[in-house]
Amino acid sequence: MTSDRCSCLDNWRSNTIREMLGSNVSKALREGNVTKTASCGSVSVGFPIAMMVTGMVGNSLALLLVYISYRRKENKRKKSFLLCIGSLALTDLFGQLLTSPIVISVYLAELKWESIDKSGNLCAFFGVCMTTFGLCALFLASAMAIERALAITSPHWYSNHMKTSVTKQTLAFIWCLVLLFALLPVVGVGKYTLQWPGTWCFISTGDRDVPGNMFFSITFAVLGIFSLLVTFSCNVVTIRGLVLRCKTKSGASQSSKQWERLTTETVVQLLGIMCVLLICWSPLLVLMVRMIFTQVSSHYCKSAAKASSQSVSLDCDFFLTVIRLASLNQILDPWVYLLLREIFLRKFCIVANAVTNCSIDGQKETQTALDALNKQNQDRNSLHTPQTS
Repeated sequence: MTSDRCSCLDNWRSNTIREMLGSNVSKALREGNVTKTASCGSVSVGFPIAMMVTGMVGNSLALLLVYISYRRKENKRKKSFLLCIGSLALTDLFGQLLTSPIVISVYLAELKWESIDKSGNLCAFFGVCMTTFGLCALFLASAMAIERALAITSPHWYSNHMKTSVTKQTLAFIWCLVLLFALLPVVGVGKYTLQWPGTWCFISTGDRDVPGNMFFSITFAVLGIFSLLVTFSCNVVTIRGLVLRCKTKSGASQSSKQWERLTTETVVQLLGIMCVLLICWSPLLVLMVRMIFTQVSSHYCKSAAKASSQSVSLDCDFFLTVIRLASLNQILDPWVYLLLREIFLRKFCIVANAVTNCSIDGQKETQTALDALNKQNQDRNSLHTPQTS
């Protein structure tokens, strides 16, 4: 009997200890999850996966359409523009393929960059890719804006001087120049550092002790802002030239109507390009300039997360949002430059023209039938009416 009581007492104690340990472990896990959620904010592996898939699909479709259009003989005048679009799509595609898998691997490693970058060279490679593909996209957009402005404002000079060989040389020059600039931190001018939340590397904005870091970071921001201004200005000049030429060609002929349709499509496309570039890149470039002059870097985000500072955490989340906006430009580029015009605008114009023509033709047929019926009634009445001498 005594042994039974002892065994019952031991079982009760063991169950009580298990319940206490279980509650403590679950409480610790909940607190750990809350802390992780509070410190990481909007960090999620779904963002890089979705952006990589959509970017690859869009840019691959753009490259396919560019290749088909470039092979056509009737597109000789558009070959320079098609080369620029193809280079932009290829740049964006390579940017997605080289950077997105690294980001996804870091997320799968529970945000531990050191576990996949034991040598420390991967951060420099990631920073070179970010700088190269970011500036190349901006410079190629400027090159296309200049090319369109010359084609509209100076068509004779454009047809005589703008050859495909010149376009290829210009594109190669842009690529080499941007790549040499992005390699400056590798040779000691500037620095690439791990950025919040530890899943990507980019230009350091707060380390003034590093030789040339101030020059490198400011030059990147200035080049980006300058390319945006060039693209915006050239697109405005192109839109103005299109509108003026459309007014001079106004009339009832078929060629004037076709010119008006093409003008509308091009203006809508250029407006979409300007809006996408400004929305995607302006926040990052302006924030970089602010961080450079205030000597602030994203390194403080880790210490701020440990200190549970809510105001700093919001700044870190905003910094992550603006870099995602800049990365989103790689996804939207093929749509605003090519796919949007080829698929949606042309289909919309075809449907709109079909509806308009049907309504006009229907009105004409109805009016013609009414006139024929009235004439027939008048003839019958004239036959039945007696004539007087």
